[in-house]
Amino acid sequence: MTDRTASAPPCPACACAQPHPAHALLAALREDDLDAALSLGLLDAQPCPACAAECGVRLIEARDARRFALSARERHRARAARLARIKAEREAARRPVAAPATQQATPAALPSAAADALARALAKAKERHA
Repeated sequence: MTDRTASAPPCPACACAQPHPAHALLAALREDDLDAALSLGLLDAQPCPACAAECGVRLIEARDARRFALSARERHRARAARLARIKAEREAARRPVAAPATQQATPAALPSAAADALARALAKAKERHA
């Protein structure tokens, strides 16, 4: 890991000339280069103790806003995954349960009164055609 304090530029927002990694972060934030700020360690940034209070506040606000945005994104992803799981469970519950292949479907037996009526009707039909 390289020492970022030795190559840190002076503060772009105040008159501080002390080398500190917060200065590079503030410069990246001033240019709206969030990717550069993140690669410089925005999420773990600490303000320069020699800078003006406004510089430190700006850095802390940017760091906290990014942390909040990242945690919101994680909550959104977790919610989407949870909703997808619930949807899959509901769809699985709605699908009819397939009968096992080993069991043959047997025709349902008719009630005795219906079976008697069918037998009489068959007998009448045979008499007519005989």
